[in-house]
Amino acid sequence: MTGFIYAFGSAVFAAATDVLSKRALTSHSILTTAWVRLAYAAPFLLPILLVSEIPRLDSTFWIVIVLLIPMEVAALALYMKALQISPLSLTVPFLSFTPMFAILTSFLMLGELPDGSGVAGIVLIVIGAYMLNMNLSSRGIMEPLKAVWVERGSLMMVCVAFIYSITSNLGKIAIQHSSPAFMGIFYLPFISLALLPVALHSGMKPAELRAGGALFLLIGASQALMALCHFKAVSMILVSYMIAVKRLSLLLSVIVGCVFFQEKHLKERLFGSLLMVAGVALILI
Repeated sequence: MTGFIYAFGSAVFAAATDVLSKRALTSHSILTTAWVRLAYAAPFLLPILLVSEIPRLDSTFWIVIVLLIPMEVAALALYMKALQISPLSLTVPFLSFTPMFAILTSFLMLGELPDGSGVAGIVLIVIGAYMLNMNLSSRGIMEPLKAVWVERGSLMMVCVAFIYSITSNLGKIAIQHSSPAFMGIFYLPFISLALLPVALHSGMKPAELRAGGALFLLIGASQALMALCHFKAVSMILVSYMIAVKRLSLLLSVIVGCVFFQEKHLKERLFGSLLMVAGVALILI
């Protein structure tokens, strides 16, 4: 049960990061905001190393980290390109497919396989998360699925979801060869450093980073807490379960958006929200 509490904490802080990022996107570019989500966690994470025990890091840990870097770069590049060339309604919903992919990738990479109720719960969460975005499409509930075959951005986001299902498993392997606390502290700052040349080459401006001020720091703090909860949860429960529960962040973001940003379509999203809650209940059973 403790692992699910950490997974839910990861969802809460992921949702908080999304809300803060939405505010940042009103005056900053998508690329800059995406990189800030990684890099600005460092001031909150790295000081923890001063009071934490650094585990022995073997060759397997560093091999996994080396494998993760190009995958994270590819995922970020595909994510940004998908948002650039295709409508949000035909791209973002496909991120909810990650836990479905994780059922296969976790079995192949870690030998993890959820039971029947767990699979049913994951399916309900994926369907519910997908339906949260259906109001964005005015041409029908199946339009985003059809778009995979005609929208390059949709196909790119499916690839992103698949990549994330692999990186989550690699992250668990890295934890097994270090510790949850160390990965929570180390991963985001290291990946942000590796992605910095890509971000600068793609047009991110240092002046824009300075202009972010306190908002960027809040994003970093929230993302840091998300990472600590994420890696603790993934060390305690199945990767597919952790990702499924973490996708509750989509539901929390909807609620916050409706309450604090006066966003519409809460009623239309209620059914999808109930499916997600039912899915979590099945996983816990």
